[in-house]
Amino acid sequence: MQANLQWLDDPEVFRVNQLPAHSDHHYYHDTAEFKTGSRFIKSLNGAWRFNFAKTPAERPVDFYQPDFDATDFDTIQVPGHIELAGYGQIQYINTLYPWEGKIYRRPPYTLNQDQLTPGLFSDAADNTVGSYLKTFDLDDAFKGQRIIIQFQGVEEALYVWLNGHFIGYAEDSFTPSEFDLTPYIQDQGNVLAVRVYKRSTAAFIEDQDMFRFSGIFRDVNILAEPASHITDLDIRPVPNANLKSGELNITTKVTGEPATLALTVKDHDGRVLTSQTQTGSGSVTFDTMLFDQLHLWSPQTPYLYQLTIEVYDADHQLLEVVPYQFGFRTVELRDDKVIYVNNKRLVINGVNRHEWNAHTGRVISMADMRADIQTMLANNINADRTCHYPDQLPWYQLCDEAGIYLMAENNLESHGSWQKMGAIEPSYNVPGDNPHWLAAVIDRARSNYEWFKNHPSIIFWSLGNESYAGEDIAAMQAFYKEHDDSRLVHYEGVVHTPELKDRISDVESRMYEKPQNIVAYLEDNPTKPFLDCEYMHDMGNSLGGMQSYNDLIDKYPMYQGGFIWDFIDQALFVHDPITDQDVLRYGGDFDERHSDYEFSGDGLMFADLTPKPAMQEVKYYYGLHK
Repeated sequence: MQANLQWLDDPEVFRVNQLPAHSDHHYYHDTAEFKTGSRFIKSLNGAWRFNFAKTPAERPVDFYQPDFDATDFDTIQVPGHIELAGYGQIQYINTLYPWEGKIYRRPPYTLNQDQLTPGLFSDAADNTVGSYLKTFDLDDAFKGQRIIIQFQGVEEALYVWLNGHFIGYAEDSFTPSEFDLTPYIQDQGNVLAVRVYKRSTAAFIEDQDMFRFSGIFRDVNILAEPASHITDLDIRPVPNANLKSGELNITTKVTGEPATLALTVKDHDGRVLTSQTQTGSGSVTFDTMLFDQLHLWSPQTPYLYQLTIEVYDADHQLLEVVPYQFGFRTVELRDDKVIYVNNKRLVINGVNRHEWNAHTGRVISMADMRADIQTMLANNINADRTCHYPDQLPWYQLCDEAGIYLMAENNLESHGSWQKMGAIEPSYNVPGDNPHWLAAVIDRARSNYEWFKNHPSIIFWSLGNESYAGEDIAAMQAFYKEHDDSRLVHYEGVVHTPELKDRISDVESRMYEKPQNIVAYLEDNPTKPFLDCEYMHDMGNSLGGMQSYNDLIDKYPMYQGGFIWDFIDQALFVHDPITDQDVLRYGGDFDERHSDYEFSGDGLMFADLTPKPAMQEVKYYYGLHK
């Protein structure tokens, strides 16, 4: 198969040769590697050769050939945003698509239901291209193994070649993309070529309120898989009604040769609670394990059990060890129309959190994530909505450990397709009811579910943000309901299509609703509990009146709290030659037009992580309902 540039123009092509999404488990050769690092992972982060082209027509066409002369290529750091490396245009935009007012562009299969638009992105004057090259050798532990490459985040359309051979294509910027390199891998001198286009049809459903970047902005790793390998781990801990006992069901997917899987579960103190052995390949299910005395996971006591699976070959040689921490907890929407976690009414003291670092944009480190967790805990914030995309893989484990509830959101926002200059006008809304867009959004739901299904911190799946509503989003909800009965589903945009409320969202979710209107809803025999998925927009001297919302918690059990918009200002440090100091610049400060200007600055913290005075209000009022 050869790469096809026209895939950029077609919403029905969003993955080519991409491996299926799976659980986010790690694997090691033995337990000693838990501390030293797995021999089966090799980072390709660092310096890559790089070429920037302003348009697809200007790209170096055959750069992926092993004998290509790249001496005139620049060097770029991976992970990183192309725009922050000095190429292209930095732009902040909220609702509108970045090209509005400059290029007439509509989503395929909307105004004209029967055809694509040739050259919509593949021959576009505003579609910048980054061409990356990386040469690497295989470590000894990788030789003779199946070799996978994992891109944890690439914005927005990704083509991959190895040693001159086309490997695959992927969209969905904020979930990992994996490809099999085995057929073309060499022990030495591998030439990996990656082409990143800033825009494809995915741009119509990745219209989040944020700076618009491109490039390989999360980690890149190559992974070696042993002869028998656990590719997926499905952990189902279910407390009984008494919340004192429960059962654990575990299913794995094993590729390669049949293997013996030895499972052990330990408590937080390292005491063995149960063990079991199963043999097989493909889908391998363990017998149900019963627990007589449970410790429940909650924000107050984020108790995690330790699962370990050792994989042995036919000669009982250890091939790999898979550890995973999991927790028992219940999430219920009862007949009284109130959500309960572990038999206690749920109160969300939440924030919406973009991933952000004022120096590196959405390229963030473990230190950044840990600092965000500590800020949340210090200010009585117990919940995070991952606005409006899946976050980096470690974030979910950190929230498990810290006791932070998660609303795990899909990478979906199509704001510019249905709201124009404040007016609701969905004539070319996507995904809507459009069958040509259905597979792409279902795939995003599947990826979000598969990667993060084992995390007790996730109590809601969120179908996306500000994408209106229709049959395609109803199908996303059906996917989650079919695969997961342990969590609820959230989606705010169904407020625009009330006829679909019985099929979309377990909660009544509104943005920036006035307290008196919430009272009117709650006193009118509502069918669903109420949740503010965004409220208290913290821009400038905002966040006054928080008590009005807090009072609702005391008076109405069906009011379950909300998520403040948002956590950290989106602003970037730039060196000012006049003052010779690093200063923060917001939207519009980069000569971009159009822009939504200082609207990027609406966090509880400034971009340098200095808390705003509003954080004091948050800590006080959120502390009243811990």
